[in-house]
Amino acid sequence: MTAGHYELVLRGEIGDRFALLFEGMALERVAGRTVLRGEVRDQAHLHGLIERIGELGIELVSVNPTPSPREGTE
Repeated sequence: MTAGHYELVLRGEIGDRFALLFEGMALERVAGRTVLRGEVRDQAHLHGLIERIGELGIELVSVNPTPSPREGTE
């Protein structure tokens, strides 16, 4: 896997203090969910994010690849 942009959807609205644990990811709360969006360097980075979510006891709803910001403007 090469670098790409992803969104990770979590059940519940987590606080801004958790943003430090997901460095480089934007945190957005929407209708009872939290969406983390950003660039994922490689598969190990993605698995690390998923593992951190599990360690915090937060339910992961989905992991979705997204277009990079550059792709969305072309």
